Amino acid sequence: MTDLADIVDRLEAIAEELADAALDRLRRNAEAVRAGEEPDPAIAAEEKRITRARRSVEKAATLLGGTGASTLDDGP
Repeated sequence: MTDLADIVDRLEAIAEELADAALDRLRRNAEAVRAGEEPDPAIAAEEKRITRARRSVEKAATLLGGTGASTLDDGP
């Protein structure tokens, strides 16, 4: 069985990859604006989806790592 700490480490690495992907989308739209073009709404929507996924992965890492101060009892 995989140690939870290993899973937390992998989740944190995934969260970093997702953050990089979101920043890439932001940069692409910023470059378009600097070039006098309109930002691409599809790229903006993709960045938002990636950011939401990153937050969910970070939440999972926090819950598994036991570093969060959750007041909810999700049961066993």
